[in-house]
Amino acid sequence: MLKFYDKTFASRLLIGSALYPSPAIMQDAIRASGAEIVTVSLRREAAGGKTGDAFWKLINELNVTVLPNTAGCRSVREAVTTAKLARELFGTSWIKLEVIGDNDTLQPDVVGLVEAATILVKDGFEVFPYCTEDLTVATRLVDAGCKVVMPWAAPIGSAKGIINRDALKLLRDRLPDITLVVDAGLGAPSHAAEALELGYDAVLLNTAIAKAADPIAMARAFKLGVESGRTAYEAGLMDARDFASPSTPVVGTPFWHAVS
Repeated sequence: MLKFYDKTFASRLLIGSALYPSPAIMQDAIRASGAEIVTVSLRREAAGGKTGDAFWKLINELNVTVLPNTAGCRSVREAVTTAKLARELFGTSWIKLEVIGDNDTLQPDVVGLVEAATILVKDGFEVFPYCTEDLTVATRLVDAGCKVVMPWAAPIGSAKGIINRDALKLLRDRLPDITLVVDAGLGAPSHAAEALELGYDAVLLNTAIAKAADPIAMARAFKLGVESGRTAYEAGLMDARDFASPSTPVVGTPFWHAVS
């Protein structure tokens, strides 16, 4: 089972609620994914009126755990304020914390992220920080009180998959007791499987499913990819080798030689 703070879940796939062709497809894709946690942007929900009410009704119908996020925030003050508003609106202390530092790559402002996380943890939040794959940053987030760390595989929406495998593996090795989630940059079910094979506890994605030609089928494919990767990790993957090793034993194999 997957554990986030004091809650446990069966699914290791977290899914976003944006960019789908229609609300109905969003619901069907989330159901097909088997995800039990859905990220929701406060900015979208806080639009108010009929649009905001209708969207919230759709999410409630899915019977999932909502993880509000601070998407789009570019300063510590903005992220902290948004988190507090989300807590009031959604009635949860969970927050996916984003502090964006670059408009082109949407790379996190890691200095601001650690500062915001420190403030929110002291205020009683259970923080899910979106960060880079940098070990020092992840360690500082843990020191701030985060029990979950969410490094990217690649920039948001890039679909490149894991671009720094060694760094992600190092994070897993050095933070064995922390729940680690690969967040952003995954474009294919095989990317999700790779993250789980590395020992990551879960993956979070949105664009790769929402923007697929068939989001529902793609959601199902990611579900299978996550399950496959976790099963392989638990089964014990063999180590890579520099030289070939025969899969068929040669001891006892009959052989012949010519007799002159």
